[in-house]
Amino acid sequence: MQLFIGGTCAGKRGVVRQRFACAGWHSAYAGQALEAWPSTAAGSRCLVLEGWERWIGERLAAEPDDDRLRQAMARELDALRAWEAEQGGQAVLIVVEMGRAVVPLGRENRRLRDLNGWLALDAAARCERVWYVWNGLVKGLSR
Repeated sequence: MQLFIGGTCAGKRGVVRQRFACAGWHSAYAGQALEAWPSTAAGSRCLVLEGWERWIGERLAAEPDDDRLRQAMARELDALRAWEAEQGGQAVLIVVEMGRAVVPLGRENRRLRDLNGWLALDAAARCERVWYVWNGLVKGLSR
């Protein structure tokens, strides 16, 4: 797996489209549910997933426990890794960096930023490569 992270409108999609021109896209912005990614992945060698903050946001009301929600998202990451291993595919995650240390007043907005941050941590721990994108410039990150 590879992770491309950066702020909103930082150029992540453009960079990913350039590097993975033949990839299938699974996007919350197109109304696709996270759990439906296997149907998008069928027949693809490379799958891009974007809109993680929306997929998290959709689950906030239904799951009041942040730890359980984080674990559910981590299971999706693990399922993607398993798909890569079984199919010889490549999963590419695009995650929006949120907040930059600004703490929102509303509880749900804080939860969303916290969970999105934990998703980024969990994704980075599972990815072979992590890329930070800002103003269309890409920098490889290492542990």
